[in-house]
Amino acid sequence: MKKLLLIAAFILTTSVGFAQSEALKADVKKLMELSGSTDQMDMAKKQVIAMIPADKQAAFSKDFEESLKPVIEKQQNFYMTEFTHEEIKQIIKFYESPVGKKFAEKNTKLAEANIQTMQEWSMELQGLMMKYMQ
Repeated sequence: MKKLLLIAAFILTTSVGFAQSEALKADVKKLMELSGSTDQMDMAKKQVIAMIPADKQAAFSKDFEESLKPVIEKQQNFYMTEFTHEEIKQIIKFYESPVGKKFAEKNTKLAEANIQTMQEWSMELQGLMMKYMQ
């Protein structure tokens, strides 16, 4: 009888822990969407897909999305290890506020603007590196 109670308690504890983990993961996903993280990935996809021949873009898009899964999972894991569920909920509240929405929108625009800036800087950096590698 004791074994049966222990097994039942273990199953119940595992189920509750799993449900809490799934709720946290769902909130982290929501946070990533609200913060603009997913928008930045979409922006990168648009830039990269423009370099692919038109007749291969659909297939590339599927492969691109598949390749993103581990990246997204690592980002989610970062949030889940660095923040408590309550902190995630508080951050979500911020991003749902007017100033949070504006911050996310401007952050995405900043990322778009930075791509060009970083590409230009990268070219300059290569020249600078060549100066010291000779």
